[in-house]
Amino acid sequence: MRRDVFQAIADPIRRDIIELLATETLSINEVAEKFEISRPAISKHLKILNECGIISFNQKGRERLCLIQPQKLIPAFLWIKQYNTLWKDRIDSFENYLNKIQIKKDKK
Repeated sequence: MRRDVFQAIADPIRRDIIELLATETLSINEVAEKFEISRPAISKHLKILNECGIISFNQKGRERLCLIQPQKLIPAFLWIKQYNTLWKDRIDSFENYLNKIQIKKDKK
C-alpha cells in the first residue's frame, strides 16, 4: 500500500507522535511510554509514519530510535497554507460581525 503525508497526519495519535518527535529523538519504547495505548498500536502508527517518510529509524545498540524527517511534511504544510488567507478573511469577517452586534447591544 502506498501511503502519503496526508494519511500520516489524518490520525490524532500520529499527529501527537510527530509533535513529540519534533522536539526530541526517542526510542520506540520511549514513544510508547508517552501514550495510553498498547505498544503494538504505537508500533503500527510508527510504521505508517515511516512508510510516509515522516520518520526514519536508526538502530543504536538494541534500541531503534525514531528520527523526524520534517521536510516530508512540507507538502501538507503548503496545501494547508493556501487556505490560510481564505480562513483568515472569514474569521475576520465573523469577528467584525460579532463586534457590530456587541456595539448595538451596548447602545441599548
